[in-house]
Amino acid sequence: MEALAAPVSGLRRTRRRVDRLGDRTLLALTALASLLALITIALIIWQVAQAAWPAIRHSGIAFVWHSTWNPVTDVYGAREYILGTLITSLGALLIAAPLSITIGLFLSELAPAAIRGPIGSLIDMLAAVPSVVIGLWGIYVMSPFVVQNIEPWLHSWFGFIPIFGPAYPAGVFPAMLVLAIMATPITSSICRELFVSVPRELEEAAIGLGATRWETIKGVVVPQVKGGVVAAIILGLGRALGEAIAVTQVIGNGIPLKLSIFQPGVTLASQLANQYSSSISPLFTASLLYLALILLLITFAANLTAQRIVHRFERQRTN
Repeated sequence: MEALAAPVSGLRRTRRRVDRLGDRTLLALTALASLLALITIALIIWQVAQAAWPAIRHSGIAFVWHSTWNPVTDVYGAREYILGTLITSLGALLIAAPLSITIGLFLSELAPAAIRGPIGSLIDMLAAVPSVVIGLWGIYVMSPFVVQNIEPWLHSWFGFIPIFGPAYPAGVFPAMLVLAIMATPITSSICRELFVSVPRELEEAAIGLGATRWETIKGVVVPQVKGGVVAAIILGLGRALGEAIAVTQVIGNGIPLKLSIFQPGVTLASQLANQYSSSISPLFTASLLYLALILLLITFAANLTAQRIVHRFERQRTN
């Protein structure tokens, strides 16, 4: 045994000092990049909070639930803008989520191989269209069609529900549709990659046991990646929360917010886009930055929620 062990102990080390230096350099560079990302986020929050501090000191936390926005008397409240942001974003989520999941399933499970690539590329390219272009399309193409066809139809069938009031040229509903269009490419792309990552052996085993394609998707494919799908949907929500230009062009900028989604509304981002360039006083500017700080916190909360959901589903899978 000792004779056999001797050659092993005498083997030369094949790793050179340069290789070890490369490992350490790679570790240092990746750690530095991560640290820079954290520092950048912290600086953004700090600068926005510092610029908003005069409004925070003037209005306090009551700024969140007060609804009056009057620069003449220096009375400011964010309630209408927060509600408008949440309503338009959640409405867009209700439209974009099932559409994105359906697109992802079609491209990964059902579409012929010849059209998967072209359709997937076209959907991904939709994410590259500038928001101002989508907003102009919303003004001149989508909104007239929605106002003349979809809103009257919804009002005729569901007008007894207050949110489906009479049609209006610009409003919250067109903003929801624009945000859904902008969130769908991101969410559907992630969903497609998640569905493709499901081991093919699991699907083949389910089909071999007699499951239909629908039963395989419902019982095998979706449960395997449901945590990632939820995270993808919330990432789409984050895209919708921060959109300013396209929403500003179609929402109508109406205050106070009406109960009907066909009436004009306003969001945090659209208010910033509309009024920041026409600031009339330092307190007015600080109040706008207070709105920006609230929007930042809402967006971070949405992303943290997505991470918590993913971790929860991962723990359930490993248990």
